Amino acid sequence: MNKLKAFILLFVFILVGFISAQAQRVESDSPLIGKWDLTINMTEDQIENLGLFRHGLMASDGFPGWLRVKLSGFSTLTGYYVGYEGSARPIAEVIYDESEDKYHFTIPPQWMDIDDLYFEFTLKDDKLSGYQMLNGNKLEWTGVRAPSLERKEPPIWGNPINLITENMDRWIIPANNKFQMIDGVMVNTESGGNLVSNQKFNDFKLSVEFRYPAGSNSGIYLRGRHELQIEDSKGRTDEVSIGGIYGFIAPSVYAANKPGEWQTYEVTLVGRHVTVVLNGTEVISNRPIPGITGGSLDSKEGEPGPIMIQGDHGPVEFRKFVITPAVN
Repeated sequence: MNKLKAFILLFVFILVGFISAQAQRVESDSPLIGKWDLTINMTEDQIENLGLFRHGLMASDGFPGWLRVKLSGFSTLTGYYVGYEGSARPIAEVIYDESEDKYHFTIPPQWMDIDDLYFEFTLKDDKLSGYQMLNGNKLEWTGVRAPSLERKEPPIWGNPINLITENMDRWIIPANNKFQMIDGVMVNTESGGNLVSNQKFNDFKLSVEFRYPAGSNSGIYLRGRHELQIEDSKGRTDEVSIGGIYGFIAPSVYAANKPGEWQTYEVTLVGRHVTVVLNGTEVISNRPIPGITGGSLDSKEGEPGPIMIQGDHGPVEFRKFVITPAVN
């Protein structure tokens, strides 16, 4: 009898615990869960105070940002944030204040020696609005849901376009440009401005031949929003090494040649899905890019965008840069 009582008590305890756990599940309760494209507004004084600048043709209506919120466990909201520069940073917890109907979170700085960054915002009519405190500056921002970029039909490829010409007329040349044509090669001799293509593209294939000296760093921004890293990564295969989408997708293997040697990229971007072949080795296979990377021109992911070459880091050379856009 005592064994029967003990069994019944154990069963009741497990049942109560299960019901309690089930009652805490909130997967569908928070409308904040998802990906958001942000626009961060800064006054000229704030830009000067923070030592920032608008590189290339960055959108004049605000600096781009990105936020992802997801559920961790039964009830904790966590996520990732991408700001003006740098990589996607984890958010330990997004806290909801029910009494004020507001959310807030804090993350440490990445490339600045300042206090933690504080974010506070509301969600209304499926749009975000709020502010962040960045080194004493209150920056207002807004957010809209990121588009899925799902494609219903496979791409139909058009005619290839050679983006390297002797007079570089397929690019918008920045004021601090250091790129020049030398014997048919487009060379960035030192840190300067970023090149932005005249044309904008949706889906495309890209074929590139490039090289860089030891220790250098550059990148190719697909649609001006997703950086394909070019870097002397010294054998690393992480989210910020050569062959990866900066801060989001690491290459599966290290396939880079030595600094000073010519290398090749074959890239296919359809919707959010990207395939990257580095020097004949597929290092990313049809992976979705979650959102924009640091240094993007804008956060309008649903729109066509240009190709941007990062010239503000280090020397890099290109002897082939051919894009084949989809026509459907």
